Amino acid sequence: MTEVHESVGMIAGNGVYPATFARAARSAGVKRLLAAAFTDETDPVIAELVDEIEWFRVGQLDKMIKFFTTRGVTKAVMVGQIAPSNLFNLRPDLRTIALLARLKTKNAESIFGGIGDELAKDGVQLIPATSYLDEFIPGSGPVCGPKLKEAELSTAAWGFGIAKEVSRLDIGQTIVVKDGTVLAVEAFEGTNETIKRGGALGKGKAMIIKVSKPNQDLRFDVPCVGAATIETARAAGISAIVIEAGRTLILQKEEVVHLCDRHQISLHAHAGS
Repeated sequence: MTEVHESVGMIAGNGVYPATFARAARSAGVKRLLAAAFTDETDPVIAELVDEIEWFRVGQLDKMIKFFTTRGVTKAVMVGQIAPSNLFNLRPDLRTIALLARLKTKNAESIFGGIGDELAKDGVQLIPATSYLDEFIPGSGPVCGPKLKEAELSTAAWGFGIAKEVSRLDIGQTIVVKDGTVLAVEAFEGTNETIKRGGALGKGKAMIIKVSKPNQDLRFDVPCVGAATIETARAAGISAIVIEAGRTLILQKEEVVHLCDRHQISLHAHAGS
């Protein structure tokens, strides 16, 4: 059970994740929400769901931290992605420059981890990005759409192991498979482009497998599936999506169920081993 905090600061990226979190936090009893939003990233709708919002450029770390500390915020959460192109096209302030200089590797995980460390220096603790969202994280088994057949479950188990190894190597967290063949592996291009590429090669009946990294830091970068994922899968001719049970968020849950039923796309949560 997630502890209900009086105030939570949101570091709000793109997509529907920030709004989903804000509504869930309110329902859980969080009384005060503040959002650090990012120009050309964050959906402006978040302004309607929080008590205070301030807009930043990606890279304005010191200004963002002061936004929280001057308002007495001691708990913060990272929700929503920042486009990879923005992470590698920063206009950093001095604090961000110093942070980047200390990092041995400069990928999304190391950068976000470094931001968490900087927040902690000023008394702001990052809480898990799954906080207050238990109802959006399915356990093992069929989620919606047609149930997988035995042969498909075998493919899912086989592909799951491959996806976990790819994620362990920090290449990506999504693969597309068909008939015992890996059609596409996610890298810098992101999940949706991987789905399109794999679907084009599979020409129907391909399967997406999406996993978390081993020992993934759930304070950020939680695997997510939403309506856009289902629509991308449909357009690519994908027939099934396999996610990791207990470690994947389903956003826009009602719409996801509707789309999977309408387009006959299986969504299944695999427990792994």
